[in-house]
Amino acid sequence: MNVLEETKKIEQEIIKWRRDLHKIPELNLYLPKTTKYVEEKLKEMGIEYKTLVNGNAIVGLIKGNSDGKTIGLRADMDALPIEEETGLEFSSTHKGCMHACGHDGHTAMLLGAAKILSENRDKFKGNVKLLFQPGEEYPGGALPMIEEGAMENPKVDAVIGLHEGVIDERVGKGKIAYRDGCMMASMDRFLIRVIGKGCHGAYPQMGVDPVIMASEIILSLQKIASREINTNEPIIVSVCKINGGFSQNIIPDMVELEGTVRAANNETRKFIANRIEEIVKGITSANRGTYEIEYDFKYPAVINDKEFNKFFLESAKKIVGEENIFELPTPVMGGEDMAYFLEKASGTFFFLSNPKVYPDGKVYPHHSPKFDVDENYFQIGTSLFVQTVLDYLK
Repeated sequence: MNVLEETKKIEQEIIKWRRDLHKIPELNLYLPKTTKYVEEKLKEMGIEYKTLVNGNAIVGLIKGNSDGKTIGLRADMDALPIEEETGLEFSSTHKGCMHACGHDGHTAMLLGAAKILSENRDKFKGNVKLLFQPGEEYPGGALPMIEEGAMENPKVDAVIGLHEGVIDERVGKGKIAYRDGCMMASMDRFLIRVIGKGCHGAYPQMGVDPVIMASEIILSLQKIASREINTNEPIIVSVCKINGGFSQNIIPDMVELEGTVRAANNETRKFIANRIEEIVKGITSANRGTYEIEYDFKYPAVINDKEFNKFFLESAKKIVGEENIFELPTPVMGGEDMAYFLEKASGTFFFLSNPKVYPDGKVYPHHSPKFDVDENYFQIGTSLFVQTVLDYLK
Protein backbone atom coordinates (compact mmCIF):
# COMPACT_ATOMS: atom_id res chain seq x y z
CA MET A 1 0.00 0.00 0.00
CA ASN A 2 1.42 3.35 -1.08
CA VAL A 3 0.34 5.65 1.72
CA LEU A 4 1.18 8.91 -0.05
CA GLU A 5 -0.91 7.86 -3.05
CA GLU A 6 -3.85 6.96 -0.82
CA THR A 7 -3.61 10.27 1.01
CA LYS A 8 -3.35 12.21 -2.24
CA LYS A 9 -6.72 10.76 -3.27
CA ILE A 10 -8.45 12.43 -0.32
CA GLU A 11 -6.29 15.55 -0.05
CA GLN A 12 -9.09 17.89 -1.13
CA GLU A 13 -11.42 16.33 1.43
CA ILE A 14 -8.89 16.96 4.19
CA ILE A 15 -8.55 20.58 3.09
CA LYS A 16 -12.34 20.98 2.99
CA TRP A 17 -12.65 19.55 6.50
CA ARG A 18 -10.04 21.99 7.75
CA ARG A 19 -11.83 24.94 6.15
CA ASP A 20 -15.18 23.87 7.56
CA LEU A 21 -13.65 23.62 11.03
CA HIS A 22 -11.83 26.92 10.60
CA LYS A 23 -15.19 28.66 10.25
CA ILE A 24 -16.50 27.39 13.60
CA PRO A 25 -13.71 27.86 16.18
CA GLU A 26 -14.62 27.15 19.79
CA LEU A 27 -12.84 27.60 23.10
CA ASN A 28 -11.61 25.59 26.02
CA LEU A 29 -13.65 22.53 27.00
CA TYR A 30 -16.86 23.53 25.23
CA LEU A 31 -16.78 22.57 21.54
CA PRO A 32 -20.35 21.60 20.57
CA LYS A 33 -20.17 22.51 16.87
CA THR A 34 -16.70 21.08 16.43
CA THR A 35 -17.50 17.76 18.05
CA LYS A 36 -20.76 17.48 16.12
CA TYR A 37 -18.81 17.94 12.89
CA VAL A 38 -16.20 15.32 13.81
CA GLU A 39 -18.87 12.87 14.97
CA GLU A 40 -20.71 13.23 11.65
CA LYS A 41 -17.54 12.40 9.72
CA LEU A 42 -16.78 9.37 11.89
CA LYS A 43 -20.34 8.10 11.35
CA GLU A 44 -19.92 8.50 7.59
CA MET A 45 -16.72 6.45 7.82
CA GLY A 46 -18.39 3.74 9.87
CA ILE A 47 -16.06 4.28 12.83
CA GLU A 48 -17.32 3.53 16.32
CA TYR A 49 -16.67 6.21 18.92
CA LYS A 50 -17.60 7.50 22.34
CA THR A 51 -17.59 10.98 23.82
CA LEU A 52 -15.90 12.14 27.01
CA VAL A 53 -15.51 15.41 28.95
CA ASN A 54 -19.24 16.22 28.82
CA GLY A 55 -19.42 15.44 25.12
CA ASN A 56 -16.50 17.70 24.16
CA ALA A 57 -13.89 15.00 23.53
CA ILE A 58 -14.18 12.10 21.11
CA VAL A 59 -12.42 8.73 21.19
CA GLY A 60 -12.80 6.72 17.99
CA LEU A 61 -11.82 3.07 17.64
CA ILE A 62 -10.76 1.30 14.45
CA LYS A 63 -10.30 -2.45 14.83
CA GLY A 64 -7.90 -4.30 12.55
CA ASN A 65 -8.21 -7.82 11.14
CA SER A 66 -7.23 -9.54 14.41
CA ASP A 67 -6.20 -8.88 17.99
CA GLY A 68 -2.97 -7.00 18.62
CA LYS A 69 -1.48 -3.84 20.03
CA THR A 70 -3.26 -0.50 20.22
CA ILE A 71 -1.85 2.81 19.02
CA GLY A 72 -3.39 6.21 19.74
CA LEU A 73 -3.44 9.16 17.33
CA ARG A 74 -4.11 12.51 18.96
CA ALA A 75 -5.39 15.83 17.61
CA ASP A 76 -6.45 18.90 19.59
CA MET A 77 -9.59 20.72 18.41
CA ASP A 78 -9.89 24.00 20.36
CA ALA A 79 -9.25 27.55 19.19
CA LEU A 80 -8.19 30.89 20.71
CA PRO A 81 -9.98 34.10 21.82
CA ILE A 82 -8.58 36.16 18.93
CA GLU A 83 -10.34 38.24 16.27
CA GLU A 84 -9.24 36.84 12.91
CA GLU A 85 -7.50 39.13 10.39
CA THR A 86 -6.47 36.66 7.67
CA GLY A 87 -9.06 37.75 5.12
CA LEU A 88 -9.64 34.12 4.16
CA GLU A 89 -12.89 33.21 2.40
CA PHE A 90 -13.39 30.64 5.15
CA SER A 91 -12.55 32.95 8.05
CA SER A 92 -14.08 32.46 11.47
CA THR A 93 -17.81 33.07 11.73
CA HIS A 94 -17.50 33.36 15.52
CA LYS A 95 -16.62 36.89 16.61
CA GLY A 96 -13.55 37.10 18.82
CA CYS A 97 -12.61 33.47 18.25
CA MET A 98 -10.12 32.01 15.77
CA HIS A 99 -8.15 28.90 14.92
CA ALA A 100 -4.82 30.70 15.35
CA CYS A 101 -2.77 27.66 16.38
CA GLY A 102 -3.54 25.12 13.67
CA HIS A 103 -5.81 22.81 15.62
CA ASP A 104 -8.32 22.83 12.75
CA GLY A 105 -5.58 21.34 10.59
CA HIS A 106 -4.64 18.77 13.24
CA THR A 107 -8.26 17.62 13.41
CA ALA A 108 -8.60 17.44 9.62
CA MET A 109 -5.36 15.48 9.24
CA LEU A 110 -6.50 12.98 11.85
CA LEU A 111 -9.87 12.62 10.11
CA GLY A 112 -7.93 11.88 6.93
CA ALA A 113 -5.95 9.17 8.69
CA ALA A 114 -9.17 7.78 10.15
CA LYS A 115 -10.74 7.51 6.69
CA ILE A 116 -7.77 5.70 5.15
CA LEU A 117 -7.30 3.33 8.08
CA SER A 118 -11.00 2.51 8.35
CA GLU A 119 -10.98 1.53 4.67
CA ASN A 120 -7.88 -0.63 5.11
CA ARG A 121 -8.62 -2.55 8.31
CA ASP A 122 -7.52 -5.76 6.60
CA LYS A 123 -3.96 -4.46 6.40
CA PHE A 124 -3.24 -4.30 10.13
CA LYS A 125 -3.93 -6.21 13.31
CA GLY A 126 -4.77 -4.59 16.61
CA ASN A 127 -6.50 -1.27 17.17
CA VAL A 128 -6.23 2.41 16.40
CA LYS A 129 -7.62 4.92 18.89
CA LEU A 130 -8.50 8.36 17.58
CA LEU A 131 -8.06 10.92 20.36
CA PHE A 132 -9.88 14.16 19.48
CA GLN A 133 -9.08 16.49 22.38
CA PRO A 134 -10.57 19.79 23.61
CA GLY A 135 -8.93 22.46 25.73
CA GLU A 136 -5.25 22.21 24.81
CA GLU A 137 -4.88 25.98 24.98
CA TYR A 138 -6.79 26.18 28.26
CA PRO A 139 -7.50 24.64 30.73
CA GLY A 140 -6.19 21.31 29.43
CA GLY A 141 -8.24 18.50 27.93
CA ALA A 142 -5.81 15.58 27.84
CA LEU A 143 -5.87 14.88 31.58
CA PRO A 144 -9.68 14.75 31.92
CA MET A 145 -9.81 12.47 28.87
CA ILE A 146 -7.31 10.12 30.50
CA GLU A 147 -9.16 10.25 33.82
CA GLU A 148 -12.33 9.21 31.98
CA GLY A 149 -10.61 6.20 30.40
CA ALA A 150 -9.45 7.39 26.98
CA MET A 151 -6.26 5.33 27.18
CA GLU A 152 -7.99 2.13 28.39
CA ASN A 153 -10.28 -0.57 26.95
CA PRO A 154 -8.29 -1.34 24.92
CA LYS A 155 -5.18 -0.09 26.65
CA VAL A 156 -3.07 2.19 24.44
CA ASP A 157 0.47 0.86 23.97
CA ALA A 158 1.84 3.79 21.98
CA VAL A 159 0.65 7.27 21.04
CA ILE A 160 1.66 9.89 18.49
CA GLY A 161 0.65 13.47 17.81
CA LEU A 162 1.81 16.43 15.77
CA HIS A 163 1.81 20.21 15.69
CA GLU A 164 1.72 22.15 12.44
CA GLY A 165 2.91 25.64 11.57
CA VAL A 166 6.32 27.05 12.41
CA ILE A 167 6.88 25.97 16.01
CA ASP A 168 10.64 26.35 15.68
CA GLU A 169 12.35 28.63 13.15
CA ARG A 170 15.20 26.13 12.80
CA VAL A 171 12.87 23.75 10.96
CA GLY A 172 12.56 24.55 7.26
CA LYS A 173 9.22 24.45 5.49
CA GLY A 174 8.19 20.98 4.44
CA LYS A 175 10.34 19.30 7.07
CA ILE A 176 9.32 17.49 10.23
CA ALA A 177 11.12 17.86 13.54
CA TYR A 178 11.55 15.56 16.50
CA ARG A 179 13.70 15.19 19.58
CA ASP A 180 14.60 12.34 21.91
CA GLY A 181 13.59 12.97 25.50
CA CYS A 182 12.26 16.44 26.27
CA MET A 183 10.58 17.81 23.14
CA MET A 184 8.71 20.66 24.84
CA ALA A 185 9.04 22.22 28.27
CA SER A 186 6.70 21.94 31.22
CA MET A 187 4.39 24.88 31.71
CA ASP A 188 3.53 26.24 35.16
CA ARG A 189 1.92 29.48 36.33
CA PHE A 190 2.48 31.55 39.46
CA LEU A 191 0.66 34.46 41.06
CA ILE A 192 2.47 36.30 43.87
CA ARG A 193 0.70 38.81 46.08
CA VAL A 194 3.26 41.08 47.72
CA ILE A 195 1.52 42.60 50.73
CA GLY A 196 2.70 45.76 52.46
CA LYS A 197 1.04 48.73 54.11
CA GLY A 198 -0.22 51.64 52.06
CA CYS A 199 0.65 55.25 52.80
CA HIS A 200 1.22 58.66 51.24
CA GLY A 201 4.01 58.65 48.66
CA ALA A 202 5.60 61.64 50.39
CA TYR A 203 5.89 59.74 53.69
CA PRO A 204 7.08 56.22 52.78
CA GLN A 205 8.36 55.66 56.32
CA MET A 206 4.74 55.44 57.44
CA GLY A 207 4.07 52.31 55.40
CA VAL A 208 5.60 49.11 54.00
CA ASP A 209 6.24 49.51 50.27
CA PRO A 210 5.12 46.48 48.19
CA VAL A 211 6.39 48.13 44.98
CA ILE A 212 9.98 48.02 46.23
CA MET A 213 9.55 44.43 47.43
CA ALA A 214 8.00 43.39 44.12
CA SER A 215 10.89 44.98 42.23
CA GLU A 216 13.44 43.06 44.29
CA ILE A 217 11.50 39.84 43.76
CA ILE A 218 11.39 40.28 39.97
CA LEU A 219 15.15 40.76 39.76
CA SER A 220 15.91 37.94 42.19
CA LEU A 221 13.76 35.45 40.30
CA GLN A 222 15.97 35.91 37.25
CA LYS A 223 18.96 34.67 39.25
CA ILE A 224 17.39 31.20 39.47
CA ALA A 225 18.18 30.61 35.80
CA SER A 226 21.50 32.44 35.66
CA ARG A 227 23.04 31.45 39.01
CA GLU A 228 21.35 28.36 40.44
CA ILE A 229 20.79 25.91 37.57
CA ASN A 230 23.26 24.38 35.13
CA THR A 231 23.60 26.81 32.25
CA ASN A 232 23.22 23.93 29.77
CA GLU A 233 19.73 23.22 31.05
CA PRO A 234 16.92 25.21 29.43
CA ILE A 235 14.63 26.95 31.91
CA ILE A 236 12.57 30.12 31.91
CA VAL A 237 11.13 32.16 34.77
CA SER A 238 9.17 35.07 33.31
CA VAL A 239 7.18 37.67 35.22
CA CYS A 240 4.64 38.67 32.59
CA LYS A 241 2.13 40.76 34.50
CA ILE A 242 2.42 43.39 37.25
CA ASN A 243 -0.62 44.93 38.90
CA GLY A 244 -0.54 47.39 41.77
CA GLY A 245 -1.32 50.92 42.79
CA PHE A 246 -4.07 53.35 41.85
CA SER A 247 -2.55 56.82 42.20
CA GLN A 248 0.75 58.56 41.47
CA ASN A 249 1.16 59.73 45.07
CA ILE A 250 -0.08 56.76 47.10
CA ILE A 251 2.00 53.71 47.95
CA PRO A 252 -0.42 50.75 47.62
CA ASP A 253 -1.12 47.95 50.06
CA MET A 254 -0.38 45.22 47.55
CA VAL A 255 1.30 44.40 44.24
CA GLU A 256 0.51 41.28 42.21
CA LEU A 257 3.07 39.52 40.03
CA GLU A 258 1.98 36.83 37.60
CA GLY A 259 4.14 34.75 35.33
CA THR A 260 5.19 31.46 33.80
CA VAL A 261 7.86 28.86 34.50
CA ARG A 262 9.27 26.45 31.90
CA ALA A 263 11.59 23.51 32.58
CA ALA A 264 12.78 20.34 30.87
CA ASN A 265 12.35 17.87 33.73
CA ASN A 266 10.29 17.39 36.88
CA GLU A 267 13.23 17.74 39.29
CA THR A 268 14.07 21.21 38.03
CA ARG A 269 10.40 22.07 37.86
CA LYS A 270 9.96 21.34 41.58
CA PHE A 271 13.24 23.07 42.47
CA ILE A 272 12.12 26.29 40.78
CA ALA A 273 8.73 26.24 42.53
CA ASN A 274 10.43 25.88 45.92
CA ARG A 275 12.99 28.59 45.18
CA ILE A 276 10.35 31.07 44.09
CA GLU A 277 8.60 30.79 47.43
CA GLU A 278 11.89 30.93 49.36
CA ILE A 279 12.90 34.11 47.52
CA VAL A 280 9.52 35.76 48.01
CA LYS A 281 9.44 34.81 51.69
CA GLY A 282 12.95 36.13 52.28
CA ILE A 283 12.46 39.47 50.54
CA THR A 284 9.07 40.22 52.08
CA SER A 285 10.28 39.22 55.54
CA ALA A 286 13.36 41.43 55.26
CA ASN A 287 11.15 44.37 54.30
CA ARG A 288 8.45 43.84 56.99
CA GLY A 289 5.91 42.63 54.45
CA THR A 290 3.98 39.42 53.87
CA TYR A 291 3.00 37.43 50.81
CA GLU A 292 0.59 34.94 49.26
CA ILE A 293 1.43 32.56 46.40
CA GLU A 294 -0.74 30.61 44.00
CA TYR A 295 1.40 28.10 42.13
CA ASP A 296 -0.27 25.99 39.45
CA PHE A 297 1.61 22.98 38.14
CA LYS A 298 -0.02 22.86 34.73
CA TYR A 299 1.40 20.77 31.85
CA PRO A 300 4.41 18.51 32.41
CA ALA A 301 7.23 18.37 29.87
CA VAL A 302 6.56 16.55 26.59
CA ILE A 303 8.88 13.55 26.73
CA ASN A 304 9.42 11.52 23.57
CA ASP A 305 10.44 7.90 24.02
CA LYS A 306 13.86 7.35 22.43
CA GLU A 307 13.13 3.81 21.27
CA PHE A 308 9.74 4.71 19.82
CA ASN A 309 11.35 7.69 18.09
CA LYS A 310 13.66 5.28 16.25
CA PHE A 311 10.64 3.32 15.09
CA PHE A 312 8.72 6.45 14.08
CA LEU A 313 11.66 7.82 12.11
CA GLU A 314 11.80 4.68 9.96
CA SER A 315 8.14 5.22 9.10
CA ALA A 316 8.71 8.94 8.52
CA LYS A 317 11.55 8.29 6.07
CA LYS A 318 9.08 6.45 3.83
CA ILE A 319 6.94 9.58 3.66
CA VAL A 320 9.27 12.60 3.70
CA GLY A 321 12.74 11.14 3.16
CA GLU A 322 15.63 11.34 5.59
CA GLU A 323 16.66 14.74 4.21
CA ASN A 324 13.41 16.28 5.46
CA ILE A 325 13.73 15.10 9.05
CA PHE A 326 15.29 17.56 11.50
CA GLU A 327 16.46 16.68 15.00
CA LEU A 328 16.00 19.59 17.39
CA PRO A 329 19.19 20.21 19.39
CA THR A 330 17.30 21.71 22.35
CA PRO A 331 13.73 21.52 23.66
CA VAL A 332 11.11 24.00 22.55
CA MET A 333 10.04 26.09 25.55
CA GLY A 334 6.36 26.17 24.67
CA GLY A 335 4.05 23.79 26.55
CA GLU A 336 1.63 21.09 25.36
CA ASP A 337 -0.69 18.79 27.27
CA MET A 338 0.12 15.99 24.84
CA ALA A 339 2.57 15.38 27.68
CA TYR A 340 -0.12 13.57 29.67
CA PHE A 341 -0.75 11.04 26.90
CA LEU A 342 3.00 10.42 26.65
CA GLU A 343 3.12 9.75 30.39
CA LYS A 344 0.65 6.90 29.86
CA ALA A 345 2.23 5.31 26.78
CA SER A 346 5.51 5.51 24.89
CA GLY A 347 5.34 7.62 21.80
CA THR A 348 6.36 10.60 19.73
CA PHE A 349 5.19 14.18 19.35
CA PHE A 350 6.58 15.83 16.22
CA PHE A 351 6.37 19.12 14.36
CA LEU A 352 5.24 19.58 10.76
CA SER A 353 6.61 22.84 9.36
CA ASN A 354 3.97 24.23 7.00
CA PRO A 355 3.63 27.98 7.61
CA LYS A 356 1.78 30.09 5.09
CA VAL A 357 4.04 32.64 3.43
CA TYR A 358 2.05 35.77 2.56
CA PRO A 359 2.66 37.61 -0.77
CA ASP A 360 4.85 40.16 1.03
CA GLY A 361 7.07 37.34 2.32
CA LYS A 362 5.81 37.52 5.89
CA VAL A 363 5.10 34.49 8.05
CA TYR A 364 2.83 35.12 11.02
CA PRO A 365 3.43 33.10 14.19
CA HIS A 366 1.00 31.00 16.18
CA HIS A 367 -1.54 33.05 18.17
CA SER A 368 -1.37 35.89 15.65
CA PRO A 369 -4.66 37.17 14.15
CA LYS A 370 -3.05 36.57 10.74
CA PHE A 371 -1.77 33.05 11.46
CA ASP A 372 -2.34 30.59 8.63
CA VAL A 373 -0.83 27.36 7.32
CA ASP A 374 -0.01 25.88 3.93
CA GLU A 375 -2.70 23.27 3.28
CA ASN A 376 -0.58 21.51 0.66
CA TYR A 377 1.30 19.78 3.49
CA PHE A 378 -1.75 18.24 5.17
CA GLN A 379 -1.18 15.10 3.13
CA ILE A 380 2.20 14.75 4.87
CA GLY A 381 0.68 14.86 8.35
CA THR A 382 -2.04 12.37 7.47
CA SER A 383 0.47 10.08 5.74
CA LEU A 384 2.77 10.10 8.76
CA PHE A 385 -0.12 9.02 10.97
CA VAL A 386 -1.13 6.23 8.59
CA GLN A 387 2.36 4.91 7.83
CA THR A 388 3.28 4.76 11.51
CA VAL A 389 0.10 2.83 12.29
CA LEU A 390 0.63 0.33 9.48
CA ASP A 391 4.23 -0.28 10.52
CA TYR A 392 3.37 -0.55 14.21
CA LEU A 393 0.42 -2.90 13.74
CA LYS A 394 1.73 -5.06 10.90
